[in-house]
Amino acid sequence: MNEQTSPAPTTHEGTIASGPPRRSPRKAALAAWLGSTLEYYDFFIYGTAAALVLNRLFFPSGDPIVAVLGAMLTFGIGYLARPLGGLVMSHVGDRIGRKRALMITLVIMGVASVGIGVLPTFEHVGFLATVLLLVARLAQGFSAGAEAAGASTLTLEHAPEGRRGFFTSFVMMGYATGTVLSTLIFIPVALLPDEALLSWGWRVPFWLSAVVLLVAYWVRNKLDETPAFEEARQEGEVAQVPALLVLRTQWQDVLRIVFISVFSVMQTTFTVYALAYATGPQVGLDRTFMLTVNAVTIGLSAAVIPLMGALSDRIGRKPVLIVGGVGCAITSFCYFWALGQGNVFLICLFAFLNMTLFYSCWNGCWTALFPEMFASPVRYTGMALGNQVGLVLTGFAPAIATLLAGPGTYGWIPVAVFTAVCIGVSCAVIATTRETAHVPLDQLGNRAWRLAKR
Repeated sequence: MNEQTSPAPTTHEGTIASGPPRRSPRKAALAAWLGSTLEYYDFFIYGTAAALVLNRLFFPSGDPIVAVLGAMLTFGIGYLARPLGGLVMSHVGDRIGRKRALMITLVIMGVASVGIGVLPTFEHVGFLATVLLLVARLAQGFSAGAEAAGASTLTLEHAPEGRRGFFTSFVMMGYATGTVLSTLIFIPVALLPDEALLSWGWRVPFWLSAVVLLVAYWVRNKLDETPAFEEARQEGEVAQVPALLVLRTQWQDVLRIVFISVFSVMQTTFTVYALAYATGPQVGLDRTFMLTVNAVTIGLSAAVIPLMGALSDRIGRKPVLIVGGVGCAITSFCYFWALGQGNVFLICLFAFLNMTLFYSCWNGCWTALFPEMFASPVRYTGMALGNQVGLVLTGFAPAIATLLAGPGTYGWIPVAVFTAVCIGVSCAVIATTRETAHVPLDQLGNRAWRLAKR
């Protein structure tokens, strides 16, 4: 990545004039990557723990199915807080600055995750443990609701023209890195004897959040505010109530993002529900093997995601997204079939096609497409509102899948159908959305913004 900066303006006497900060695409991409690594590490360390141990630690042990469903529901409850986090922190981001909002979300996520690692369990304090777990999960969701939109907006506004897809894709490289870290750290933990695993082993991955937090905070703190935000502030174009303005002028685009975002049902179905299904009594695959499959296939996507972002800079966001959606829908059936058969080779093959190849089409593009729908004064808010409302269904997808799954070898079929329908809805809306890949940054969303100022 080449650092693209604009020279600072000079006066007729040759002195440097004050002006908006320079574009720093490389630094912005690094900050987005590390920040998102923490956010997704913390968010999905919970998902892995929910699939493997939290049902045994924070819920009554009488009915294992109820306990598993309870753990899946707490995973989904984190997504209920995401719209609120997106609304509150995007207001900060569009009113005060992208950087300030992202620093706050980083700290909230880190503190909540380390806090989970010190919670008492159901055995010691009963349902109070469940309540405390829910509070920490809601804090995680609040933070995550602002992270993706903020990191995408910040990176987009630092990126050079013609390469916005490539640079914003580093936000979702953080997804890949964080998810892999969470899985890799759980592999040795999962090998512990049950007594050690359930007493202290499960806590270690949550404690390690502190390390990622410190590194990400240091890097993000070194980044300047975006030129687009500073220019809007200097010109008096900072919206007083960004949420009301964007809903008045571009509610259709917010609604589009809501429906497009259900594409992400694929992610939680693969990383959370499929893990619980494959390692449960119905299939009985080794949990270390399944964690390794998740880690390898998502880890490889870290190399594919920026390639898809760069491809979308050339041919447009929509074709890449739609190809990814069709591919994910087909391979989700294949993946669950392979799990039901217990065929190790086919599990690895279809996991690679689904998560490494086709899902990377989604992760390489959406972080550019969504903020590109809006002008700078409402960009953070517009993306956050639509995306986080749409992701509520994604959060509850593992619980829905648990309810839909039937008995027997082919009990997974309703789950795969549910996933494919969600992806189909997303692709249909993508097809009706305007292409933004080749529109200059200062013209994005401007028509609606200019009309609002009249």
